[in-house]
Amino acid sequence: MPGTRYTLELQPRIPPRLHRLTELANNLMYGWDRQVRSLFWRLDPGLWDQCGHNPKVFLRQVAQHRLDEAADDRIFIQDYNRVLSAYDIYMQEEAHSTVFDLLDPQRDLVAYFCAEFGLHESFPIYSGGLGILAGDHCKAASDLGLPFVAVGLLYRQGYFTQTIDGRGDQVVHHRPVNFLDLPVEPALDGEGQEIRVKVWLPRRQVELKVWRARAGHITLYLLDSDLASNAEQDRSITYQLYGGDMQTRIQQEIVLGIGGVRALRALGLSPTVWHINEGHSAFQVLERIRERVALGMDVDAALEMVAAGTVFTTHTPVPAGHDIFPHDLMREYFREFITELTFDEERFLALGANPATPGGFNQTMLALRVSRFHNGVSRIHGAVASRMSGEVWPQIPWEENPISHVTNGVHVPTFLAREWANLLDMQFSGGWRNELLNPAFWEEIENIPDHSYWSLRQSLKGTLLAEARSRAILQHRRNGASESQIERLVRYLKPSGTDLLTIGFARRFATYKRATLLFHDPQRLARLLNDPERPVIFIFAGKAHPLDQPGQQLIRTIYDFSRRPEFEGRLILLEDYDIALARKLVSGVDVWLNTPEYPQEASGTSGQKAGINGSINLSVTDGWWGEGYDGDNGWAITPHGPSFDPTFRDREEAQELLDLLETQVIPLYYNRNGHGYSNGWVKKSKSSMKSIMPRFNAQRMVMDYIEGYYGPAARHRRQMLANDCTPAKTLAEWKRKVREHWSGVSLRRSDEIRKAICYGETLPIEVTAELHGLEANDVVVECLVGVESESGEFELRQSYRLPFQETSARGEAIFRLDLPPALPGLQYYKLRMYPYHPLLAHRFELGFMLWV
Repeated sequence: MPGTRYTLELQPRIPPRLHRLTELANNLMYGWDRQVRSLFWRLDPGLWDQCGHNPKVFLRQVAQHRLDEAADDRIFIQDYNRVLSAYDIYMQEEAHSTVFDLLDPQRDLVAYFCAEFGLHESFPIYSGGLGILAGDHCKAASDLGLPFVAVGLLYRQGYFTQTIDGRGDQVVHHRPVNFLDLPVEPALDGEGQEIRVKVWLPRRQVELKVWRARAGHITLYLLDSDLASNAEQDRSITYQLYGGDMQTRIQQEIVLGIGGVRALRALGLSPTVWHINEGHSAFQVLERIRERVALGMDVDAALEMVAAGTVFTTHTPVPAGHDIFPHDLMREYFREFITELTFDEERFLALGANPATPGGFNQTMLALRVSRFHNGVSRIHGAVASRMSGEVWPQIPWEENPISHVTNGVHVPTFLAREWANLLDMQFSGGWRNELLNPAFWEEIENIPDHSYWSLRQSLKGTLLAEARSRAILQHRRNGASESQIERLVRYLKPSGTDLLTIGFARRFATYKRATLLFHDPQRLARLLNDPERPVIFIFAGKAHPLDQPGQQLIRTIYDFSRRPEFEGRLILLEDYDIALARKLVSGVDVWLNTPEYPQEASGTSGQKAGINGSINLSVTDGWWGEGYDGDNGWAITPHGPSFDPTFRDREEAQELLDLLETQVIPLYYNRNGHGYSNGWVKKSKSSMKSIMPRFNAQRMVMDYIEGYYGPAARHRRQMLANDCTPAKTLAEWKRKVREHWSGVSLRRSDEIRKAICYGETLPIEVTAELHGLEANDVVVECLVGVESESGEFELRQSYRLPFQETSARGEAIFRLDLPPALPGLQYYKLRMYPYHPLLAHRFELGFMLWV
């Protein structure tokens, strides 16, 4: 129809009895409180879906008569008041007792910086795993009452929405967000004025507006450069998540890191712990050093002061995943900043140096060098990160360097299906929500009757199949498929047809995740899927980065297989994977498949989300599954590691995957008893749920951070801050001395080496050190005692310090120990020396060590 189409939105007036719906719509707690979301859904289920589950948009578009009817509906008002009561109680709760033990809510504050946050599908400032993890971290921090703020960027374009066309090509759609649709408001100062801060870019300043979003107890502060006061090129800095070229990336990271610090200062907030979640925000440490130098502090002391309260988490074991900026670009953007820091250029660039990338400034290396508490996100990844970052501590064995790990966890209220929550409420009277840190409690899962457990799992699968059917039909119709084609492609996606084994694979399509490993033997796979007595379907979903052509080829490959006659209807590829679809998938599939290349899965949390819902993991034992698999709660694919030829590795692991499906997974599912369900399947599913729920939830994760990182960082910062930062100055001066003299330090045995002693005797050991200007109390000399492992490696059992005895005539320091061997028979010992000061956060943080 010709003519201009104008937009008009008829907005209702919220009845006074329902006025707090607006408050609920402006707190992201709706992202994990299903009771809050249910109020909006009940008003108009169709509109709720149509507006993308966005409460603010919903309240602007819902029909007036629906609100009026609800205000007069006694049942609705009772439920509304019940939700408000629970909301008010939650908002008034004090911190978890352990938080009080380790952090003082009146004095301490954790500032958590991240480039993306995935709190809910209606707030699209996330792309994938990092953002979902950050969102879950924020939610758990709120649940625990942690004194906590988050800092990020407010994007006009979050991550793209995805369609898949009739050729299997990913089609990217960027849809700008209207900030009026988001649960955000301008952050205001004490006089009610909008808070704005500025950062310097080459030859210009950029002004940033600070927005505020509430998420339960905690607050997110988000920076926005799209202001009329900025040049057009600068308005676009925060326009798109991970958009643009390297210039855009460094500008975004300056805004996030430096602008984020300035925003918190303008808000009057003084964090005691600063958490850098991945390297994107690492520039914040430079700004915090600059602040202290501007107040007259020596730059080395300022660095120690800043590092003392800084926590850094690295999330990727893939070298290409770390931001590296060319030195020329760093000089262009930080020339004046270097001067303000009082660094020379060489030393400044050395903060981000990595021998693997000469000429580049590595953000991960910067974050590691200017933090004192560092971690990977699983036990396996902690070891990988220690190896990758060994250059920061060049003389320290990788297994002893300061990088440890906190294994990721998922936010249970967000990802546990409503049906499970209702059942647990009935079974345990609601108290289960307070038992997320208590593994013993979850043994009670065994008391749920098997038939009820199976029935609930089948019901969740029916919900998933209905959602998948609806999405697939829409997708195929848009791509021009005929109705008969569509019926063949969705014939197994029926809510009533739950008696078929359903396996899910949903995550970012990156090559190392090996989404197509399943297809190494298509004939065998087709035979397994098409067994009329034991049918199986696979549901795939995920996005590939728009610039990742190999990742997009994975989507095409899966699409092509899904259209083969032998796989039609058995392989389902759904488009536009997001949090909403993830909730359906992880709760509805029977098996969750994960096939990464070991050891490139840092953690992976989708399998945790599936596990807490009773889905069973079938995965390579990488990331979290290396800790989670216990032999009873799922199936493990044996990893081969990077030392094997990739073709051989993929062939072996694909064969093992198909073997597991054919000999264990499929037979167990279809081994039915006289009541129509599989006792063995229920047993394994219960094992999955009860083992994963308490060990891999976000509350446990945040408590690990509080106990191992936030609490120690707050204490270490206070220690450095005492007496006008005297300890920080003392430590900086000591480190300068050690760095200056260490190259001339040496160590040697000066005793008669004995190879055997009798029981009851001690072994005298003497070591002489040329300390080259250092004092004996600047170093520790240590004897390590151990045995030989099966692989021939030295396996440490005990360690002893060698006390300083005297100074020789040549000025050398002599250390002696009468070693009382505690191990029987053949054993081994090693001798080493390293610099030590009681003010160090980690005894090896200087990275120096000598061995005899």
